[in-house]
Amino acid sequence: MKRTMLGLVLALSVAVGYAGDESRKGTTGADQLLIPVGARNIGSAGAFVASATGAEAIYYNPAGLAFGQGSEVMFSYMNYVADIGVSYFAGSVKFEELGTFGLSYKSLQFGDIPVTTFENPDGTGSTYSPGFSTLGLSYARPITDRVSAGVTAKLINESILSTSAIGFAVDFGVQYKFQTDLWLGVTIKNIGSNMKYTGSDLLTSTTVPGTASGYQGGVYSPDTEPYQIPSYFELSMSYDYRIDDMNAVQVGATFRNNNALEDQAMVGLEYKLFNVLFLRGGYEGALKSSARSIYGMNVGGGFDYQTEGALRVSFDYAFRSVKEFPSDNHIFTVKLGF
Repeated sequence: MKRTMLGLVLALSVAVGYAGDESRKGTTGADQLLIPVGARNIGSAGAFVASATGAEAIYYNPAGLAFGQGSEVMFSYMNYVADIGVSYFAGSVKFEELGTFGLSYKSLQFGDIPVTTFENPDGTGSTYSPGFSTLGLSYARPITDRVSAGVTAKLINESILSTSAIGFAVDFGVQYKFQTDLWLGVTIKNIGSNMKYTGSDLLTSTTVPGTASGYQGGVYSPDTEPYQIPSYFELSMSYDYRIDDMNAVQVGATFRNNNALEDQAMVGLEYKLFNVLFLRGGYEGALKSSARSIYGMNVGGGFDYQTEGALRVSFDYAFRSVKEFPSDNHIFTVKLGF
């Protein structure tokens, strides 16, 4: 336990020493990795990294898989900005001796986009739809009765017609539960390879100066610039205060240190009523210039019902305000536990 606490303190010291670099805004790609999932945690602004459990914890802190109640599957959908849809599927299987394994898949739906060319700037009549997706494989297990650790390996894919970029990344997470229902969590997210676009659509025909008349010309492919993925470090704490046997309040806060953005802070609250109904609220913003953040207040709610058998059914909804776009985010999540 002492070694675990020492490791958390050292990790925090490193994060403070390498604060988010505002001057590097726009220098990373694969921003799909930053789009949150799951109505429960979005409703509380992602503040419960320290106490996220079950299949939804795969995105926020893979260590939370170890504290989940058995096996679980979930499906979540968000209408994101600019008419983009975000679908997310995750499942976890818990083995008493081996630990908990998880599988997740996130994809973005952009709709049909008209194909334009130099000759036809208004469109050729054809359409295309980019494909952005992330596939993750997770594993977590308890180290002690209070400490759990988890890891997620991710395959990142971005494709536009016949041009694509592929990358690999890893998430690490630790959760520490005190006896007083106080949780401490640490994550390191999206540590991985650079990405680079390649493909046949980049091939360009050109004429070669000085060649004889009738020469068909040449074809070249430009060397695209590699880009980093948006990695970050998070430190989170949450406290679960039980009012009585039927009601409880959980409060949480998360500090995020970005590698190419301003540092962020998220605070959230969840009220449990009759051990079945939930009300949530939270706020997320940049530490230096919160007025420029396009996101603000988040709210949500849902229910978690245990049937007479082993089946557990959950439904959650979250609303996420967006300042610079005409529509806000609405998130719906369904979970089944076994």
